Amino acid sequence: MLNPNLAAIELSKEEVQRYSRHIILPEVGLEGQKKLKAASILCIGTGGLGSPLLLYLAAAGIGRIGIVDFDIVDSSNLQRQIIHGTSWVGKPKIVSAKDRILEINPYCQVDLYETRISSENALDILAPYDVVIDGTDNFPTRYLTNDACVLLDKPNVYGSIFRFEGQATVFNYQGGPNYRDLYPEPPPPGMVPSCAEGGVLGVLPGVIGTIQATEAIKIILGAPDTLSGRLLLYNAWEMKFRELKLRPNPIRPVIEKLIDYEQFCGIPQAKAQEAAEQQKMTEITVVELKELLDSNANDYILIDVRNPNEYQIANIPNSVLIPLPDIENGAAIPKIKELVNGYRLIAHCKMGGRSAKALAILKEAGIEGINVKGGISAWSREVDSSVPEY
Repeated sequence: MLNPNLAAIELSKEEVQRYSRHIILPEVGLEGQKKLKAASILCIGTGGLGSPLLLYLAAAGIGRIGIVDFDIVDSSNLQRQIIHGTSWVGKPKIVSAKDRILEINPYCQVDLYETRISSENALDILAPYDVVIDGTDNFPTRYLTNDACVLLDKPNVYGSIFRFEGQATVFNYQGGPNYRDLYPEPPPPGMVPSCAEGGVLGVLPGVIGTIQATEAIKIILGAPDTLSGRLLLYNAWEMKFRELKLRPNPIRPVIEKLIDYEQFCGIPQAKAQEAAEQQKMTEITVVELKELLDSNANDYILIDVRNPNEYQIANIPNSVLIPLPDIENGAAIPKIKELVNGYRLIAHCKMGGRSAKALAILKEAGIEGINVKGGISAWSREVDSSVPEY
């Protein structure tokens, strides 16, 4: 419905006043504001990207906003997910988002889909909306969103963030490229760390999310120039923008149906392999580790494979910091061999994944070890609540 019947759309006196700074723009005008009121936009995710873009879509006067999310607000979200507040911790994100949207603009219709988007429900959820905005943070959902938009012929406004870097573009718009032209194949599972592992500058999603909101509004208004065919790259640390050209791949596979995207991204195989490795690997719970520490035993070495800044946030007593990158490049292996001479090796990280990877590398170097299940996050929850969980 990118070309609605505007004769049926009316703006009240209060709405004209509310949107007056839009209406006096020649590029928007009264007709453009009516287009925004008639428009419907679906945002998948109410996290770092979804938070700012939803705020600006609501403020801009988008008439119907759909939100898909099934997560709850966590205190660690508040550093960047500005649509949520402290009083909403532990409650559904989509309800928090709706509450804030209606506070900004009571003229918005807000539809909530508190569910995990999947191949079974994606087409039904996306179908009623003019524009789809991808605010997700994982590859299966990005491919799913892309393919559903292609099948339904919906513009897909894309953004992603990591640490200090972000990117944005518009997919599947006016014959332009789609996500599979940028990433024909997903990266191997685990190769790209999540924000929970790698971190993200809090203001970064504000920049990228606002760009996504801008592009969605421009699409509704029929602006001549969008990010379709251009990938905008942003480095917040260097404060630099770059741009790459994107073109449709003439030999890309035709998208005919939605598939199993976790299978496509290799996640089941990776989980099965990880489970197999875990079965081979000796594990110790944080409670058992606490008992070992309290016993004053001196026949073990406990190493922490997180990054130094994480170690500063929280650490387990008597642990030795040896970051995973130093194990991966081999620099730390001689030191570890010296440390474990005659001792048992125990390794931990934030949640157990990186330490398992470190122990797998060390095993190939002839060093056996024991993994701390759940890492320091489990230690904080089950042993010592004074240790910050981040």
